[in-house]
Amino acid sequence: MVSSLVIGIIFLVAGLGLRYWINRRKFYRRSDTGAEGFSSYESSVFIKFIERVGKWIAYALIIFGLLSLWVYSREKKDKEKQQQEVKTEQPAQR
Repeated sequence: MVSSLVIGIIFLVAGLGLRYWINRRKFYRRSDTGAEGFSSYESSVFIKFIERVGKWIAYALIIFGLLSLWVYSREKKDKEKQQQEVKTEQPAQR
């Protein structure tokens, strides 16, 4: 149960960090006029492709992290519900 919480937090932070890093690189690559500066056409195509793939990976990490946190919350609720059922059944058995 705790593993889904840890995995969820790690993946969520990693996804958000990757998105931040890609957007920061893109921001600092811009000139005063707003145009992105690349050394060549090939580097422009390659870097934009890698950043696009990186953003999709970041989205997947964020979604997986959120799903893991949701699974953790569901497991926690189920465990609490089972504990309450056990507590209510014990006095009736005596």
